[in-house]
Amino acid sequence: MKQNSLIVACIFLSLNSLNILAQNNINTSRTDSAAQDILGKMSLREKVNEIHGSGIIAFGLSRVFTGRITPVKAGGNKRLHIPTTAFFDGPRGMGLYKGATAFPTTMARGASWDRDLERRIGEAMAEEIRAAGGNYSGAVCMNLLRHPAWGRAQETYGEDPHHLGEMASALVAGIQKHNVQACAKHFAANSMENNRFGGSMNMSERTLQEVYLPHFKKVVQNGVASIMSAYNRLNGEYCGHNYHLLTEILRNQWGFKSYVTSDWQDGLFDAEKGIKAGMNVEMPSKKVYTLSTVKKLIRGGKITEKHIDDLVFPIIRTKLLFAAKADTQHYDKRLIGSKAHTDLAREAAEKSAVLLKNDYNLLPIPKKLIQRIAVIGSLADYAQTGDRGSSGVMAPYIITPLQGIKNYLKDTKVEVMIAEVNDTAAIKKICSNADVVIVVAGTTYLDEGEYIGMGKMRDINNPDKKGFVVKSGVLGLGGDRKYLHLHQPDIEAIKAASSVNEKVTVCLVAGSAVTVEEWHEKTAAILQTFYNGMEGGNALAKIIFGEVNPSGKLPFTVPKLESDLPPFNSFDKEVDYGYYHGYSLFDKKKIEARYPFGFGLSYTRFHIFDLKIGAKELTEKDTIEVSIKVKNKTKTAGAEVVQFYIGIPNASIDRPVKILRAFEKIFLSAKEEKTIKLKVPVSDLAYYNTATNKWEIELMKYNILIGNSSQSTEMLTDTIVIK
Repeated sequence: MKQNSLIVACIFLSLNSLNILAQNNINTSRTDSAAQDILGKMSLREKVNEIHGSGIIAFGLSRVFTGRITPVKAGGNKRLHIPTTAFFDGPRGMGLYKGATAFPTTMARGASWDRDLERRIGEAMAEEIRAAGGNYSGAVCMNLLRHPAWGRAQETYGEDPHHLGEMASALVAGIQKHNVQACAKHFAANSMENNRFGGSMNMSERTLQEVYLPHFKKVVQNGVASIMSAYNRLNGEYCGHNYHLLTEILRNQWGFKSYVTSDWQDGLFDAEKGIKAGMNVEMPSKKVYTLSTVKKLIRGGKITEKHIDDLVFPIIRTKLLFAAKADTQHYDKRLIGSKAHTDLAREAAEKSAVLLKNDYNLLPIPKKLIQRIAVIGSLADYAQTGDRGSSGVMAPYIITPLQGIKNYLKDTKVEVMIAEVNDTAAIKKICSNADVVIVVAGTTYLDEGEYIGMGKMRDINNPDKKGFVVKSGVLGLGGDRKYLHLHQPDIEAIKAASSVNEKVTVCLVAGSAVTVEEWHEKTAAILQTFYNGMEGGNALAKIIFGEVNPSGKLPFTVPKLESDLPPFNSFDKEVDYGYYHGYSLFDKKKIEARYPFGFGLSYTRFHIFDLKIGAKELTEKDTIEVSIKVKNKTKTAGAEVVQFYIGIPNASIDRPVKILRAFEKIFLSAKEEKTIKLKVPVSDLAYYNTATNKWEIELMKYNILIGNSSQSTEMLTDTIVIK
């Protein structure tokens, strides 16, 4: 029997019901019959209660009056011992709950390329959710980054489907270890923000299957408990009403046996369409899935009660599966914002930072050899962990870059000098007298994030002693970015600093790519830290001064010119999503990126060598197996990300030049050498044939490409043949 707190026990099955499940040894093979038995005892009213949320009022009131929200609930039946689901967002920590741990944003963690780290973060998020009385997490945001101007880029892992699927699956595993249902979102093709309410993302079936769905397929194969549909339309049909997406692909092709929820408010418009498409749960409350509407549809012959049964059955089945699992620990509220979790947030920030440039080894800075350091830029002392939409986290504190640097230097005699970003005269004065300069620049919630309209909103990132400050909303708050370069005041600050000091490091804070052409050649070092969580400032200082060796790799392509990217108009009602984007587009058009996908420097020099292939002739049922050696050539410990691409040189149809199909992050101590093995099922080389509606593998020669970025100049290469 589970040993839960009273709150958690109320959310899950009653103790009596848990005893029944334990006695009957309910597992995945027997849960179907148990769920069917319960379904047969339900009235229509009870069934409809399972297909909509019901806790939005309590959620809203708790947020307004306490700042410590209750989870949004759905379903539940005391008579039949059906658990209630209790939902918390979000991608960087327990959403909108005062005191929760704010981890680096998902994009930052995508830059870590570290599955184990992501799994542990999932566990920490789940522990806090359980401690707050929840059992359902909306943390798994995994839409593909088609264009870096997308406002919610910070909530996902990057531009590549394989990388996305691997990282999201790790988060799912961590969350569900603690009997919290993970919800993967937003299904599908949600990669623009300002037009997400009804904009149609149009694409070929092949593009959908090969580019915008593989990562979702992977989390389904790895047992994700739930899927959330997207607001947008896909090829003209709302995702929440989309039979092809929710039934033909998700259930029939992939074998998904769990349930789908709508995105919140306005994610579902038509009850009949939603029911027939396979939309199980309307969230966060009932607008179209009402008892009266369902009865009317049944009386009119539009649907039958079996349609409702088909929606309810997977909900009950999933709840029973999770309720039958025994807890392995107690979920005390002291877990929320605990030191173990904030330490993990700092570790994630340390492992996520990407070193983009480091001329004459400016970094790390030897603190014993400096007397004065200048810290400037619009975000040098700005407390933020990301946007202020549904993924917002009310952290107990936020360490800014300036605070982190001061914390690190507190026991030294190093003088930390600052100047306002708009005061170029002051910037030049302090920078000319500084041994080194740190510029922190980028974006804020005003530039990007979940789109929020006019009205009152709470400043969740700057809580006061009573909760948090209420500020006026801004028309168009967040949303898609208007441009990819820095704001002009920061550009001028960088130019002013570099005109008087050659030892300038720019730290970029943003949800995705920032173009650097206006000032790239004027600075010695560039470090992208993203929105790096509540401990971000401390992590930054440890990286700058060499206590931590940066090991992040870009999960997206940074262009030299915005025009090199796919077209992006964030208010278009109809958008054509092409087959190519990111590094596949740059490869195809032979465009040189400023920084390619998978790129990142280190304070360590690594050597990747000795590629060996297990078998060079394989069949469609085989697995490609390779081994390579990685050596740390320095006396500094560090980590390298080995990336395995498959080249497709002789395809009879249009295909990418190469596709990422495996990666591994490897940690090496000073002078250490390791051998690592990577595997790729031959089935992962398939393309979607729209003529046959099947995945097919061309029997031909493929290239093996092993390196540390998508445009590595020292790529190890070989060939295999699929017969």
